[in-house]
Amino acid sequence: MKSLHQTRIGRFGVGVALVALLTASAGCGSSDSSTDGEAAGSATSAATAVAGFDPATFADVQADLKASGATFPQNYYNSAIETFTAVVPGIGVAYAGGGSGQGKSDLADGVVDFAGTDSLIAEEDLGNYASDVLYFPTVVAPITVSYQLDGVDDLQLDGPTVAKIFSATVTSWDDPTIADLNPDTELPATPITVCHRSDASGTTTNFTKYLESAGGDDWTLGSSDSIEWAAGTQGASGNGGVAQCISKSDGSVGYVDLSDAKSQNLTFAAIENKAGEFVQPTLEGASAAAAGADIADDLTYSPIDTDGEGAYPITSPTWIIVTTEQADAAKAEAVKAFLTFILTDGQDAGFVSSVNYAPLPASLAEKALAQLDAIEVP
Repeated sequence: MKSLHQTRIGRFGVGVALVALLTASAGCGSSDSSTDGEAAGSATSAATAVAGFDPATFADVQADLKASGATFPQNYYNSAIETFTAVVPGIGVAYAGGGSGQGKSDLADGVVDFAGTDSLIAEEDLGNYASDVLYFPTVVAPITVSYQLDGVDDLQLDGPTVAKIFSATVTSWDDPTIADLNPDTELPATPITVCHRSDASGTTTNFTKYLESAGGDDWTLGSSDSIEWAAGTQGASGNGGVAQCISKSDGSVGYVDLSDAKSQNLTFAAIENKAGEFVQPTLEGASAAAAGADIADDLTYSPIDTDGEGAYPITSPTWIIVTTEQADAAKAEAVKAFLTFILTDGQDAGFVSSVNYAPLPASLAEKALAQLDAIEVP
């Protein structure tokens, strides 16, 4: 069967290596246990404890899956799809992106088999789905505050200052609010141009959750997939679109996932965390944030502004969401196969970090694997 996956072939060399490893040693992984407090960035906790995807288990499955949703994890999903479909050729996967809001809407409308989202389904919308919805966490990563400012590459920002910038109450880079946090940096009087998501976005939800938590009274615009941004700000579709918005003019600033920020060679600020540390958006900081988050019974959680030394405060979770009742048996097995890969060998620390994401704490991946049996054909 021809694969339907949408990805950039050849970009992820580590994916090719993982294909070879899966082909040579399918079924040889360990099943060591771990505790909830383990950091997501540990190769031992994230890979060893849950490794062992066996392509042969799904060799007879023939199905094409359609999906849409969050752009925040899309670079990881592209890489995972490329690797997965190479070792399970009977299953095709097409992930269209479009934003978390689009993914949630498409799943409710039954036009996709699973969706990606960085934000939760609103309680009032749960009745729109054909059956109960399961949350499968996949990876974690920083949301950067990326900027382009000639001659400045080492900004430090705290929550209230980020809130003022994105509320457009601070409009020049040499404003005393920014200068006080950067006494050794010569800041130009360049006007600030704020770039933000124009589509319904889980990245927006998590970024504005951070502003609600850390911005105090300086943030009054709330938290949601869609925000009524101040006049004069610029909207763009997808994390990649925001990255392009930032890169095209001096003085621009926006929020964008680490993977897209790095692919666009953007500069990003160090953000003050609850411990009073100015932390760069790194995978280690994201792992520290995830390790400090409380996990709900449905596997939802928030690593935003968590306590802990080294925690990057604007760390985003992301999930694949699936309805429990499936109409097509082959597609149900295909969804289980893809999720099994994501939650086992797809958590390999080298594989995940190659596209600038951090793996889940192993205990969380194991809990997600345990709920696969809830996906069924009535």
